[in-house]
Amino acid sequence: MSLKPSATIRYTAMRLGIFVGCLVLVAVLVRLGWVPAGLGDANFAWVVLLALVLSAPLSFVLLRKQRDEMSAQISGRVAGAKQKLAANRDQEDAADDAARVTS
Repeated sequence: MSLKPSATIRYTAMRLGIFVGCLVLVAVLVRLGWVPAGLGDANFAWVVLLALVLSAPLSFVLLRKQRDEMSAQISGRVAGAKQKLAANRDQEDAADDAARVTS
């Protein structure tokens, strides 16, 4: 077993890190008055929304390699599961055919 975490966990952690960084940046910019604070009591929702809008394209560009690794890992697991499913189905078909021949 390797000590390297799965590609999905790495990608998710890095994506969360980018979001938290954007959240802190937007909160600081709102506190300094460089970005509007939102309407009324919507300050927190405004900050979260701006952080989401900033972090999405950054993640898309910065995490391309990790996303490709995750995709390859997932597709490998899906292919393995399909092979196991096909083997089980073939085994069931063979047993069913054998039961029909003997009856």
